[in-house]
Amino acid sequence: NNLLKKKQINLGLDLQGGTYLLLEVDSLPLLEQKLQNKLLSLRKELKSKKIKYENLKIESDIINFRILENQIKLFEDFFLSKENEFNPYFSQYRSHELTHKIENNLVSIKYSKYGIIEIKNYALDDSLEIVRRRIDEVGTNEPTIIKRGNDRILIELPGLSDPNRIKKLLGKTANLTFRIVTDEIDDFGSEVLYFEDGTTKLNVNKRVVMSGDNLENAIPSFNNQNNETVVSFTLDRVGAKRFARITTSNVGKRLAIILDNKIVSAPQIREPIVGGNGQISGNFTFQSATDLAVLLRSGALPAPLNIIEERTVGPDLGQDSINAGMIALAIGFLLVIIFMFIKYKIFGLITNLTLVINLFILLGILTLFEATLTLPGIAGIILTVGMAVDANVLIFERIKEE
Repeated sequence: NNLLKKKQINLGLDLQGGTYLLLEVDSLPLLEQKLQNKLLSLRKELKSKKIKYENLKIESDIINFRILENQIKLFEDFFLSKENEFNPYFSQYRSHELTHKIENNLVSIKYSKYGIIEIKNYALDDSLEIVRRRIDEVGTNEPTIIKRGNDRILIELPGLSDPNRIKKLLGKTANLTFRIVTDEIDDFGSEVLYFEDGTTKLNVNKRVVMSGDNLENAIPSFNNQNNETVVSFTLDRVGAKRFARITTSNVGKRLAIILDNKIVSAPQIREPIVGGNGQISGNFTFQSATDLAVLLRSGALPAPLNIIEERTVGPDLGQDSINAGMIALAIGFLLVIIFMFIKYKIFGLITNLTLVINLFILLGILTLFEATLTLPGIAGIILTVGMAVDANVLIFERIKEE
């Protein structure tokens, strides 16, 4: 009973105001990352096919390398094969993911037009799912999250007048990695990364020992030992094994926890962590720890999202629309009732009664399903009243004829 009392019709963005965001998926970094992965796969493939190559490197968005004249056919047979993991064949496009060109034994490989379409589609679908998870975690009421074109996501959040927190959550790719801190400054396999304050920096190994993909859960919690808010995380089975192996072989070293190329914290590994549980500390407030936990739980975005349009719709306009809509509904309803009574007397009265019941049932069902009412929805209710009485008119007139 109490559950039914709590149910209500939610008002859409056009009626109660809120936030409208249009996001664009920037798939260029993903394209570069995929090409980097292709380079590693190509090296393995050329080695396994015994094709000798030299100067294998990426220049802008093209992989270039040189092979011997007599090995060109061997390379093309492997590269253009339909059963090929390195260069998949898309039957719906009748084309491969990658395209190639050979001039003077110099092979150039880049993504085909359809390869780029596939990457963009993957980035958009994946981003849409993760955006939905992040917004659901924040608990906004009846959000609208839909694709727009081939690289945009439209978000409508009714009742949300301050979009800053949502924008912060959506603006982070949330790519979490764990890497070992190293002292060898001139080591080729290391790079300097900064903490979030922008001044403190550390030299960390380029090798990612573990990524956020192995994270099963993350929740904000309180560490009683040093009275600070932390994010506690749980790893899946594979992640727990890997984490145990890393912490066992690197006792005494520092493990940098990196989010979107910024170091969140770099605790020292005092002992092997074998339970698959850990904590991330980093001067969090409870709000920032909650937001980080939301980001980690929802997973990393495959590509950065840019906000290209943002509007905050005031509810004042909405109130006018609601009032105008309700007045229109009331006038329409009254005119129908008066007409039916004058034209059909007692039968008209019965029709009017059923019309009122019809309207109450309609509003009851909308409330039960907690549907979102928008301006077109009010127009739809007015139309329903007109259509419902239409059937009665036809029946009455037919009876009269008989």
